[in-house]
Amino acid sequence: MLDKVKLALRITTDAFNSEISDLISAAQLDLGVAGVVLPDVLDTLVGQAIVTYVKMNFGDPDNYERLKQSYDEQKAQLVTATGYTRWTGQM
Repeated sequence: MLDKVKLALRITTDAFNSEISDLISAAQLDLGVAGVVLPDVLDTLVGQAIVTYVKMNFGDPDNYERLKQSYDEQKAQLVTATGYTRWTGQM
């Protein structure tokens, strides 16, 4: 996931690996708090939400509001999609 996010950010150096890894973890936790159950192998939808979260929070992006809206929409879609949540009472 780190390599995928670095590619999306257009970063080729390892200087920001720790910060980016922390943001990936934060994205996963944020999705988890919303009720999204992360698959063992991240699929494209979850991976794209994580990339968007990192882009939104890495540095000081000029397009923060657009990225925030995009991430919130992606998260909402995952929360309402079959197979991405495990709420009480579900099997």
